[in-house]
Parts: sequence; C-alpha cells; structure tokens
Amino acid sequence: MSTEERVALVTGGSGGIGRAVVERLAADGIAVAVHYAGHRDRAEQVVDAITGSGGRALAVGGDVADEVAMAAAFDAVVDAFGGLDVVVNTAGIMLLSPIATLDLADLDRMHRTNVRGTFVVSQLAANRLRRGGALVNVSTTVTRTQLPTYGAYAASKAAVEGMTLILARELRGRDITVNAVAPGPTATPLFLDGKDEATVRALAQASPLERLGTPADAAEMIAFLAGPGRWVNGQVLFVNGGFA
Repeated sequence: MSTEERVALVTGGSGGIGRAVVERLAADGIAVAVHYAGHRDRAEQVVDAITGSGGRALAVGGDVADEVAMAAAFDAVVDAFGGLDVVVNTAGIMLLSPIATLDLADLDRMHRTNVRGTFVVSQLAANRLRRGGALVNVSTTVTRTQLPTYGAYAASKAAVEGMTLILARELRGRDITVNAVAPGPTATPLFLDGKDEATVRALAQASPLERLGTPADAAEMIAFLAGPGRWVNGQVLFVNGGFA
C-alpha cells in the first residue's frame, strides 16, 4: 500500500513507544503529528529530527482526556497536512499497587488517561479519518498474564481492548481499520520505573526470546497496521516475544 500523502497523528509521540512509532511512520514517508501533553520541548526535538531529514512533521499538544483540546489538535493536523489517515494512541500512564491497597486517586488518574483518553481520541478518529484510514490503540500483555500489582492498569487496558473491538464493527462501510497492539515487557521509562534489576532480568527471561521488547518492536507492528495491514481489523495483536 502506498503511503504517499498519508498523514498520521501519534498521541504520546514524544517518548517511549510513541516516539518509536513516529520515527517508523516518518521513515515510511508519512507526515506525522507528534502529540504531547506536558513535554513540548521533547516533541519539538522529534519534529526537528524528522524535518531535518526531509520528512514532514509538526507538534500538537493537549490532554487526551479533554475533548476540546484534542479536537483542536486534530484540527491543527488537518489544517497543516490536508487530512488524516492514521491515528495511533500510545498515550497512557501506569501506576502499580495491589488492588487491596491502591490509592483510588491513582485509579482515577489511570481511568482518565487510559480509558477516557483513549475513548476521546477514538471518537475523534472515527469522525475524522479518511477512507483507507487506520486507528491503532495500545493495550498491554498484562491483560492476559494477571501479574500482581497490575490490577488497576490491566483493568484500564481491558477497557481499551473492549472499545477497540466494538468500534471496528461500528465503522462498517467506512474502509477504516481499528486494532489494538498489546506489547509485553518493553524497555521504556514507563516500564522500568520503580523496578529493581532482578525484577527486570526475570521479566526479560520469561520470554522464549530471553530479552525485553524494544519500542521499535511495537512500532514495527503498528506501522504494518497503519499501512499495508488492511485485512487485519478488529483485533488485539500481542507483541511480546512469546511472553504470553
């Protein structure tokens, strides 16, 4: 599938998996909007790197759970590039605790970003994507592995999977694919924060490939769904090296 003149918006695109996705899509010749919530400088660094290499990119900001702010971000992308073909929703937070002792304020924070934020972005994508477009949300392998302390986070991502699969059916006749990618343990600041070396080593060895995933591993699958993977629709794809 030709990616000529295709345009993508990547939420959380200034770091981690989001940045890897931005760089991968830009390498495919797609114009990319790098979304940020609180790190405009990092987003602009990514934009500068892409435009410096001859690509097309811009930075757009906004709280993913704020429908007004995100509508303005979508408008900015369409105004700059003439349309929108791909939305990748990598923005998310992970706060770990046993369910019995979880601070409910942390539950609300994750719900706002991971659930409401994904819903807001998915709703906007459903109304803005052109024919032949693709929406890719991000879940997690922990929805299947049931690791202790991940209960609230896994619950938020199970909600992401549910809305993704239903939206794919609701967009019948629009020629728009809707899928979710569920990475396993991936070497990002979000995953590594608060984990000691022994824990990280054990999680790496749990995969038959005996390593952690990289942001590029997830980005490769997302780029496939954003471009040539037109017959994959309404699916959750696990990118975890056989971890689960």
